[in-house]
Amino acid sequence: MYGTYQSHLQTKIAEIKSAGLYKNERVLTTPQQAQVSTGGEPLLNLCANNYLGLANHWSIVQAAQRALDEWGYGLASVRFICGTQSLHKQLEARISSFLGTEDTILYSSCFDANGGLFETILDAEDAIISDELNHASIIDGVRLSKAQRFRYRNGDMDDLEAKLQEASTARYKLIATDGVFSMDGYFAKLDKICDLADKYNALVMVDDSHAVGFIGENGRGTLELCGVEGRVDIITGTLGKALGGASGGYTSGRKEIIELLRQRSRPYLFSNSVAPPIAGASLKVLDLLSESGDLRKRLMENTRFFRQEMTKAGFNILPGSHPIVPVMFGDAVVASRMAEALLTKGIYVIPFSYPVVPQGKARIRTQISAAHTRENLEFALVKFIEAKSELGL
Repeated sequence: MYGTYQSHLQTKIAEIKSAGLYKNERVLTTPQQAQVSTGGEPLLNLCANNYLGLANHWSIVQAAQRALDEWGYGLASVRFICGTQSLHKQLEARISSFLGTEDTILYSSCFDANGGLFETILDAEDAIISDELNHASIIDGVRLSKAQRFRYRNGDMDDLEAKLQEASTARYKLIATDGVFSMDGYFAKLDKICDLADKYNALVMVDDSHAVGFIGENGRGTLELCGVEGRVDIITGTLGKALGGASGGYTSGRKEIIELLRQRSRPYLFSNSVAPPIAGASLKVLDLLSESGDLRKRLMENTRFFRQEMTKAGFNILPGSHPIVPVMFGDAVVASRMAEALLTKGIYVIPFSYPVVPQGKARIRTQISAAHTRENLEFALVKFIEAKSELGL
C-alpha cells in the first residue's frame, strides 16, 4: 500500500518545491541569541521571537537549572492525574497577577491553548467573529468548535460591526483577535473592539503572544497599550517568545472560563504538564519584568533606530512601532534572493511569500531584540544596503 501513497507524497513535495514554498530548516550550532552560527561564521540573528533577549540569559538558564535540580525533568503525566506541582500553581498565579486577571491555566503551547479554547466554551447556538489575519492556531481552534463562524476584514471595525449584526441571533458571541498580527507588526484596535463588544453584548478573546512582556508601560501587552485591561474576557499567550523563548502557553481571564477549561479542554486534559525547568525559568522571567523595565526600554530604542534608518535608506518598511519590522519587496523571488544575499553577508533572515502572506506582498520579516547592540543594528543596515545595491533593487 505505501508504495502508491509514497508516490503521492513525493508528488506533493515536488509541487511544494516547484512553487518555491519548500521550507529548509537551518540547523543552529549555538544557543539562541543575538548572534548564532549554522556551522560557519557567526550570523546576526534578525528573525527570532527573542524580543527581550532572554532565550540564553544567564539568570534564566540558572533558574531552569535550579528547577531541574529541585523538581525534576518532567512529570510523566497530565495535570489532573499526578502532573501538577506547586510550581505550576505558582506560575499560574504569577501570570494572573502580572496580567491582572482572575485565573490562568497552563498549556504545552499557545497553539494548544487556542486549539482547546473555542470548542470547550461555545456550542452550536453561539458565534465566533474572527479577524481574517488571526494566527493559524486561532483558525484551527475555531474550526474545532461547533459555533457559527464569521470572519471580518483585518482591523476593519465597520466590517466587524456588520458581522456582529449578522450574528445577532446567536446565544453568545465571541470576538477573537490577535493582539499583534505577526506578519505585519500591526496592533489590533482593542479599544474599538471592546466598545463594539459592549454594544452588541459580546465576549472578547485576544491572543497576545507577540506583545506580553514588552508592549505597554509595564509590559502587560496590547491590553495595557490600548487601555482595555479588565474589558477582555480571555487572553491567550506563549512562554516561547518574549517570556524566555522555550515553550509553553497559557489562557488567562475570567475564573469560570478557566475552571471550565480545566474540566473539558482536551489539549490540557491529554497533554503532559509543562516541564519544571520551563515553569521555574518562566517565574524568573516574570520577576525580571517586575523588577526593571530596562529590557523593554532597550528593545523599543533598538526598534525605533532600525525602523528609522531602514526607512532613510530607501527600504519599504510597513509603518508602526512594533519590533516586528517587515521589509517589503512584493515579488517572492526578489525577497528570496535578498535573504540569500544577506546570509552570505552575515545576516540571518527569512523571506515570507504566498500563502504565508498575500500574493504580491512578499517580504523579509525582521525582528528586533533587546539583545541586539547598536553596532549589531548598524552592521545590519550596512549589509541590507549592500545587498540591495548588488541586486540592483
